[in-house]
Amino acid sequence: MTDARARTLYGRRRGKKLRSGQEALLDTLLPRLLLAVPEAPQQIDLAAQFGPVREVWLEVGFGAGEHLVWQAEQHPDVGLIGCEPYLNGVAKCLAHIERTGVRNVRLFMDDARLVMAALPDRSLSRVFVLFPDPWPKTRHHKRRFVQRDTLDGLARLMKPGAELRLATDDPSYLPWMLEHAGTHPAFEWLAERPADWRARPADWPPTRYEQKKIAGTPTFLRFRRL
Repeated sequence: MTDARARTLYGRRRGKKLRSGQEALLDTLLPRLLLAVPEAPQQIDLAAQFGPVREVWLEVGFGAGEHLVWQAEQHPDVGLIGCEPYLNGVAKCLAHIERTGVRNVRLFMDDARLVMAALPDRSLSRVFVLFPDPWPKTRHHKRRFVQRDTLDGLARLMKPGAELRLATDDPSYLPWMLEHAGTHPAFEWLAERPADWRARPADWPPTRYEQKKIAGTPTFLRFRRL
């Protein structure tokens, strides 16, 4: 196991006991949507996963899946990969998928960096990292997902002109994101005025977590792959 893999970037795996309907979805629907990550040096065959899609997007830490499934509904010609190690969130996401009937979503229930390592270069047209665990204590900052090494990995995977979307409601994570992504040579911050990062873009739906404003007011950052 590499140092990067050993450095856990997420918290607990399971919360309260699942309802019987959620357990049923894990048994029946999830196996049809699970993304298999092959052993290196093999890479994920995106055509085999999604068929003829226009683009492939990645969401790191999709929470309850509200944003992921909304994007899948709005963009049926796009294949979406969602990574989330929290079982209760996956169960909620499956309920959204069943309700909407979307077919262009694949799920991975472990560290997103495993998927990143197995994707082909320049295969992604959009990446979402929305409200990741802020790891607020200074000694835990090394566990934040937005780091130079993960940004290097995303830069390898993203096509020129692809968009990276970051969001946080944590006051300490916002300057961290701006420092790391804003100074990365592969990315350009798209904001031209304060409203560009204070106001939600039209194609960026709110989630229940975000509306709670647990840590503070949400901010929305958009970067372009140069």
